[in-house]
Amino acid sequence: MSSIVSKIPSMSLARSLYHRALCTAVETRTQKLERIAEDLIGLNKIERHDYVILFRHKMGLNRFGAAASPAAQSPSSPGSSAPAAAAKEKTAFDVKLEKFEASAKLKVIKEIRSFTDLGLKEAKDLVEKTPAVVKKGVTKEEAEKIVAKLKEIGATVVLE
Repeated sequence: MSSIVSKIPSMSLARSLYHRALCTAVETRTQKLERIAEDLIGLNKIERHDYVILFRHKMGLNRFGAAASPAAQSPSSPGSSAPAAAAKEKTAFDVKLEKFEASAKLKVIKEIRSFTDLGLKEAKDLVEKTPAVVKKGVTKEEAEKIVAKLKEIGATVVLE
């Protein structure tokens, strides 16, 4: 009978799966964490990226952290709306170049280089792919200064 069982490949697979299930049922927490760490180390770059996105999604986090996710908001103020609360808490802004006058292209490139650490080629490429975000995560005061300078030379700029 054992010769028949060994010739059937699905039986050996079933045996190994049963053995793995039995082992994982009795493994300690440390062994489980070590196994998870080894599995994560074995992932390639794309799989790690996908895992991070999935993990953040499962934990209720987004790219702005737990405070901005709906799961983390406290239900203590039932009368307030979520957009109003998010607008009050916003401290970082993005400066987006919408369009500019063709005659002011060189001035716009020079101005972008003055408040970013971009080189000439990078600044030129950024301006040419308008609309584009030229500065991310700046304070409101700094963003307003940048917007004023760019509007002064003929560009259309918005805060996001």
